[in-house]
Amino acid sequence: MPTPISEAESRVMEALWRASPQTSEQIIATVQAGSDWHEKTIRTLLNRLLGKGAVSAAKDGRRYLYAPVLTREQWQSQESRNLLDRVFGGRMAPLLAHFSRHEKLSPKDVAELRKLLDAIEKKER
Repeated sequence: MPTPISEAESRVMEALWRASPQTSEQIIATVQAGSDWHEKTIRTLLNRLLGKGAVSAAKDGRRYLYAPVLTREQWQSQESRNLLDRVFGGRMAPLLAHFSRHEKLSPKDVAELRKLLDAIEKKER
């Protein structure tokens, strides 16, 4: 499993998932638009992501273009698995029970869950 990325690093990844490749200046501008982070902070996060292999850098003249290696789907899978393991002992049923008791599930949500459960049952047969 790839090295987990922090919540702060995920903000940089969000900028790259929306559009890539990008220069560091473009990434900084995008991230700063939604935060009060300093340029140096964003550059540090970008370098950490490079070190973790979540981002690639390709030389383009005198600058680098950055692109995500880690996909949003891979990150979501990793994060959801971590939450499930950490909070619900790796079990899906307690997670769904929690949300059914403490969150509003719309009729559409319930229908989607039923559809997923039906698909799982058919797959297991």
